[in-house]
Amino acid sequence: MKSQWECFLQNLGVWEGSFTNFSPQGTLLNDTPSRLSLEGLNNNQTVRLTLRRSGQDVIREFTSVEGGLLFFENGSFSEGLIQLRPFSEFGGQLALVHENRRLRLVQLFDKTGQLKELILIREHLAGTPVAERPTLQINDLLGEWLGQAVTIYRDLRSRSVFVRAASRREGDSSDTYSTTLKLQLDDTGRLIQSTSFSDRQITSTATIKDPIIFFDQDPEKQVQVLLLPDGASATSPLKVQLGQPLFLEVGWLIQPNLRQRMIRSYNEKGEWVSLTLVTEERV
Repeated sequence: MKSQWECFLQNLGVWEGSFTNFSPQGTLLNDTPSRLSLEGLNNNQTVRLTLRRSGQDVIREFTSVEGGLLFFENGSFSEGLIQLRPFSEFGGQLALVHENRRLRLVQLFDKTGQLKELILIREHLAGTPVAERPTLQINDLLGEWLGQAVTIYRDLRSRSVFVRAASRREGDSSDTYSTTLKLQLDDTGRLIQSTSFSDRQITSTATIKDPIIFFDQDPEKQVQVLLLPDGASATSPLKVQLGQPLFLEVGWLIQPNLRQRMIRSYNEKGEWVSLTLVTEERV
């Protein structure tokens, strides 16, 4: 198994793309070209990040992976706050890596816990072809998807009940398990979603009003899925608050029948506990 640092090194290179800001309702606010360099120094003992955007450079150096940052073996990662606190801004970044491309999503919430902005970052390695997919549509998602999930934990003690039946390697802080996702429309045009993972199954319904899929069954836990360019989707609670578990999710339709999703999960105390990467194919 790769170390977290070795997983980080999967991202080395120069990534060209753009930062696109959206309102919670899906309105495009602005789009800014970007160039991000991740350079290994001192025999890859240090990584220097240089981000050029809007004529300004942001430089950071890393010598370890810590805090609110976790990586998967293919280089996909998430970074964000490890604790939701009252009257404070909240947010997280979810980043998927596939071949020469990366898709990153930042979800931001204001001091009252309301979703305030989303930033979609689409990147490719400099000198390689750019092949973006169209904006995601509901028909792109309908059907049955079978997948494999890997969950990694910020703290081994945070393991949740639903992964007890998952496979686990000795000494490893991750679980792997199979997933099924079924998406279909009923006679009224309402979306029915059935999800199963390990020994747990959840069914929920949603209204569709492009570009938003709105899960409105529980007034206390309203969640929306925003359909975005390049086959992306952003799943966000409309409001985050202590006393209720929550998750942030990004999806990426890489090919018509191949999709990845990443879920950053928090418990009812507002503590970040796990990160899950799902790779699924439509059958």
